[in-house]
Amino acid sequence: MTVTVRVGTRASALAVTQTTTVAEALAAGGALKYELVRIKTEGDVLKGSLAQIGGTGVFVAALREALLDDRCDVAVHSLKDLPTGVAEGLQIAAIPVRVDVRDALCARDGLTLAELPAGAKVGTGSPRRAAQLRAARPDLDVVDIRGNVDTRLGRVKGLTGEPRVEGKHADLDAVVLAAAGLARLGRTEHVTELLDPSVMLPAPGQGALAVECRVADAAAGTALAGALADYDDAESRLAVTAERSLLARLEAGCSAPVGALARVEAGNLVLKAVVCSPDGSRLLHGEQQVPAAGSEDAVALGARLAEELLGRGAGDLMSQAGR
Repeated sequence: MTVTVRVGTRASALAVTQTTTVAEALAAGGALKYELVRIKTEGDVLKGSLAQIGGTGVFVAALREALLDDRCDVAVHSLKDLPTGVAEGLQIAAIPVRVDVRDALCARDGLTLAELPAGAKVGTGSPRRAAQLRAARPDLDVVDIRGNVDTRLGRVKGLTGEPRVEGKHADLDAVVLAAAGLARLGRTEHVTELLDPSVMLPAPGQGALAVECRVADAAAGTALAGALADYDDAESRLAVTAERSLLARLEAGCSAPVGALARVEAGNLVLKAVVCSPDGSRLLHGEQQVPAAGSEDAVALGARLAEELLGRGAGDLMSQAGR
């Protein structure tokens, strides 16, 4: 018998696109069908900067509530938005193959970061991106922005032909967005530079998706549980586990000025991280590695690098971001 799985998603174009990709992959084996359940989140309703309304975690709470209330069977999150704390009764049952981790500059006239003129206005809603932009180019005017991908692109002069925000169309010289989101939406033609991690380390978990379900459903031996297990990618899970362990030990939220990237290289799991002051005047970089064995080693790696950064003053930099 074919089972229909209810897949929870935010209603934004990006969320629906990436959720549909996940749902189709889970259904590909033939034993499952799916239906999308659109969930309105507090972050979609409230205005103001993400930092003011509680960070990207506000997008997660409503989806988790829908799972616990049995309004959907699985929920799909951008992993970088997912808080590091344990969600009672829920489990990240699958992390599919991670895609491009980089941040992307979308600028007028095909400009790169180095080519933007002094005083150019660059929009981002991420304190991490803002701090690293200011560190790389202290002469830029970094502007806090909200909105979906198309709204943000519409604020760049000459980048798209459609006004998206009343009174704020084409008022910026560039925006910085996640390359993965732009690729999923088919908007890569607007990318003028993919920012190397040596210039801008991504958010922990960036480029990865998390498929969450109730703990009982993940262990039920059902067609859904089997599809989730098959969909999980071990190397992607290992990398994001290290990154999220670092974030958890720093006691930093999803919107904190922290970048991290783990990769398997020559049999080792290598973790790089940065903690930034909001104005970009101080960046603490660190790097450690362990043999790429299992999740316990990844957790230990993240915690160890976090301890190193805390010993060098990371806590003070993050407290500045909260003021």
